[in-house]
Amino acid sequence: MSNNNKPYISADKILPETTTKAFVLGAILSVVLSAANTYLGLFAGLTVSASIPAAVISMAVLRLFKKHNILENNIVQTSASAGESLAAGVIFTFPALVLMGYWTEFNYLETMLVALCGGVLGVLFTVPLRSALIVRQKLQFPEGVATAEVLKSGEEGGKAIRFLMWGALTGAVIKLIESGLKIWNGVAEAAAVAGNKAYLYFGMNLSPALIAVGYIVGIRIASLVFIGGVISWWVAIPIYVAITGTPEGSSAVDLGYNIWSGQIRYLGVGAMVVGGLWALIDLRKSIGYAVSSGVKAIRTKIDYSKILRTERDAPMSWVIIAIGVMIIPIFIIYLRMVEQASISALMAILMVIAGFLFSAVAGYMAGLVGSSNNPISGVTIATILTSALILLALMGSGAEKGPAAAIMIGAVVCCAAAIAGDNMQDLKAGNILGATPQKQQIMQMVGVVSAALVLPLVLQLLLTGYGFGPATPENPDALAAPQATLMESVARGVFSGNLPWTMVYIGMGIGVAIIILDQYLKGKGNKFGVPVLAVAVGLYLPFELDSAIMLGGVVAWLVSRYQKGMKASKGEAHKGAEKASERTGLLIASGLITGEALIGILLAIPVAITQRSDVLSLGLDLGVIGTILGSVVILIVCYWLYARATEAYKEG
Repeated sequence: MSNNNKPYISADKILPETTTKAFVLGAILSVVLSAANTYLGLFAGLTVSASIPAAVISMAVLRLFKKHNILENNIVQTSASAGESLAAGVIFTFPALVLMGYWTEFNYLETMLVALCGGVLGVLFTVPLRSALIVRQKLQFPEGVATAEVLKSGEEGGKAIRFLMWGALTGAVIKLIESGLKIWNGVAEAAAVAGNKAYLYFGMNLSPALIAVGYIVGIRIASLVFIGGVISWWVAIPIYVAITGTPEGSSAVDLGYNIWSGQIRYLGVGAMVVGGLWALIDLRKSIGYAVSSGVKAIRTKIDYSKILRTERDAPMSWVIIAIGVMIIPIFIIYLRMVEQASISALMAILMVIAGFLFSAVAGYMAGLVGSSNNPISGVTIATILTSALILLALMGSGAEKGPAAAIMIGAVVCCAAAIAGDNMQDLKAGNILGATPQKQQIMQMVGVVSAALVLPLVLQLLLTGYGFGPATPENPDALAAPQATLMESVARGVFSGNLPWTMVYIGMGIGVAIIILDQYLKGKGNKFGVPVLAVAVGLYLPFELDSAIMLGGVVAWLVSRYQKGMKASKGEAHKGAEKASERTGLLIASGLITGEALIGILLAIPVAITQRSDVLSLGLDLGVIGTILGSVVILIVCYWLYARATEAYKEG
């Protein structure tokens, strides 16, 4: 089996890939980027791929050594991005166990083992998927292609790292001023209630990281997320207020959040369930092909010495044995939780089936739209809801550990799917560059293990320093943890019987309507499309996050518009200039995210030690002036991002 596209490094050329320095650097970057993505996901409810920033950092560091090569760079970013994607699986689920009171703190051993097993399973599931989705179907895998292009232009590494570092410094300083010194509030918002029957709200989080997220995902996804927020906050909440009226004693802002938290965000649950199921239906042929390819690979005896280096995966016999080994600790953890062997075995079986199916979905979606736009939240919600309903039938509504058991199933599936989607991008980059897939799969394991060992400590630090969920007087800077809060509400709501099913059903209806619209647009040849899960994310995020992401998307659109204008004026396309512009903007945005996230983690240390959220505060209360100042700073960041990206186009 061979790929028609000639790789950058030919199959008969052997270059050092899994070197000692690659192992060490890959593990370190995996830890750093997974910690940064943990903070971002708990804060914003979204994560982004770190493959390109990891590639740039790798190039900058490896250039310090006399001997290095492009495949070694690729191996490092493969390890780093595996750790970053594992963070997404962890933060969407594990904090729910704390929010529901099952844990009072993060149990290190259980958190590490579940994350490790889920991550390793995700890597193992991608072994048969690589051949099916990359070699045979030749899907686009946009982030994998972009990463390969960055690595090919490695001589620009010195300049590129400066963009990343300036972005990181900017994000870190702004986060220190806002959250540490508390010179301005992190959110600019206002709301009004008219006549006890009308409600109006607008808010925006003053976070460079959110602007960067919007910039990276682009105007299409950012606008769909914003539309979800508009449906929830400008349509559903006003209708709810008009029907039920407003209770006395709440401020207008608090009123909106209470209604959204208790009722309206479940529209997002319904839309996500429909989106997750639709992904399975829509990809049924591809999933079937991936399954049959895996079964065929297991049955067929392969002489690996006769396979091209660039097509050599980990042996399927090893993969099957490793999957069996991974199930054992998961089963033991489930058994400790529910204390019934039959139910624990069923949970383990559900986990493996759902894990492989959704890993296939995540891998396929990564090939179509990129791993940053993957339906991880949707498939996790669908898994937790289904698991909770099955466990409810088996254990009864009085089962105290039922909701936590459903979360644990979802945690493994979420970790596996998150890893699978991101790793397929890395394998695509390796396919273009001429890397050895088996060695990439080894380094994916290194990234997963490195991140799994550290993530429980990062989660505990953030829990102690900030707290999770809605802000309270004790935890005024609490990280919202939107997905985990939603997972907790769904799992607990199924067992308690108080899940607002009406809102879930309405959300399902919205999801179906969006899918019909998306199919109609595809039939008309419209490239925009309306992926249901992007809207669903906006439905369950606080509006302040939706609007900030939208602002970042607008900046990306303005850069794109500038590029088109330059093309029109010059009368020709400048692909090199376009790539330079896109790469510069992406690196600055990635730096903003990384800098803000890392300083956020560092700020949690003195807060955790002193148990005071204002330990670094200057004691200034600037009120409205502070909000205006923070808003101006964010606008300056937007202009700087636009200016640097457009300037890079001119230089390119």
